[in-house]
Amino acid sequence: MTGSLFDDLDPTGSGASGPHEEAPPGRARRSRGRSPLAVRMRPRSLDEIVGQQHLLRPGSPLRVLAGEDRGPAGPSSIILWGPPGTGKTTLAHVIARGVSRKFVELSAITAGVKDVRRVMDEALTDRDLHGRTTVLFLDEIHRFTKAQQDALLPGVENQWVVLVAATTENPSFSVISPLLSRSLLLTLQPLQRADIAGLLERAVADPRGLNGEVELSAEAREHLLDLCGGDARKALTSLEAAAGVAFSELDREPDREPGGEPGREHADGTTVPVITREHAEEALDRAAVRYDKNGDQHYDVVSAFIKSIRGSDVDAAMHYLARMLEAGEDPRFIARRLIISASEDIGTADPTALQTAVAAADAVQLIGMPEGRIPLAQAVAHLATAPKSNAAYTAINEAVADVRAGRAGPVPLHLRDAHYPGAGQLGHGRDYVYSHDEPNGVAAQQYPPDELVGTDYYRPVDRGRERQIAQQLEVLRSIVRGR
Repeated sequence: MTGSLFDDLDPTGSGASGPHEEAPPGRARRSRGRSPLAVRMRPRSLDEIVGQQHLLRPGSPLRVLAGEDRGPAGPSSIILWGPPGTGKTTLAHVIARGVSRKFVELSAITAGVKDVRRVMDEALTDRDLHGRTTVLFLDEIHRFTKAQQDALLPGVENQWVVLVAATTENPSFSVISPLLSRSLLLTLQPLQRADIAGLLERAVADPRGLNGEVELSAEAREHLLDLCGGDARKALTSLEAAAGVAFSELDREPDREPGGEPGREHADGTTVPVITREHAEEALDRAAVRYDKNGDQHYDVVSAFIKSIRGSDVDAAMHYLARMLEAGEDPRFIARRLIISASEDIGTADPTALQTAVAAADAVQLIGMPEGRIPLAQAVAHLATAPKSNAAYTAINEAVADVRAGRAGPVPLHLRDAHYPGAGQLGHGRDYVYSHDEPNGVAAQQYPPDELVGTDYYRPVDRGRERQIAQQLEVLRSIVRGR
């Protein structure tokens, strides 16, 4: 098997297709294809592009570059910056379809300086002798060294080539300044759920896609949308795999009652398989996770996760951790929530909890996923089983509330900065008692403004290490306040 499960139409648009196997009676006709669904469904014009409408307005650089609109200075080299699956390669191929265009594609992973210079020499010849513009698509330009990027400068500056460079990393840090200044930086946004939903429906019906030979159930569509993470390529690849599972199941059960799942019988006697949620799960080899990263499920699951840690239910916390990870939640987001929980819900009842949470966040950054789940699980186990205290969290909230209410009097004179000339004449630092000169390292003197003398913000609980801190705090306050 090479490529897709379904036949690819002639790319010229003539309607010719490859040879078909004869379908069994009562079945939809299908055959082995030549190219993946994501390739067959690649847009052929800017009007077919999904999303990125902020870059496709009339007269925009992309429309000028694609030859659909005219600009005062002609096409400009561009750098496309965005997450995977947002259309960077697709835009490059659409641009290459312009009249009198030669399309050359290089990957920064495999191409070297010699390859770049060869393209530049050929582009200069094509421009001067044949009047043909070379569009150089350079994928993952952030992987190019400074020397390799320098080799692009003469061709871009003198317009021997129109450079279309793609990157998933911030070009301000990964692309040299001279190349940035000679190119337009266009930022691609993650595709919206509705955009990819429309793309899936179009892929099912379009002759270039599955040509109506399958149907996609609403549950399967939602599952594919949940797991694609805004990546159109991943969504189409998953759809094609799920369609393959649906066809295989239909072949295994030829006597299934007409009209029942997984196939639906049409008036002409053919049976069209229906892609169900189970087909999508089997194709992706993972269970469905009901989790919308941009909706209620996101907030509900995260809320349950934090409340389970706060409630010391380590098992429930592990469940919600697994649920978020399997749904594709950003592990860095989870790590940040753990750091907050370590201070908000545990605090000094177990001072090592914050250290563990921060270490887990660092570990996730260093090793990535899927191994990053292990330090995250360790941090969850530590936090969920640690003694709990929100004393520090309550203390800062009460202090902030007082400051916002205007209870922020002048700093006592003896605590003010006394290092600059003339400060002594103002009384700054006068009668200040240096704590290290005192027998216990604690001096009896006033620290807060006058209106806050005697105010207690931090009230440790009788759990974990705060039980000991409470005893120490009673002694410290009695000394400082001169009781």
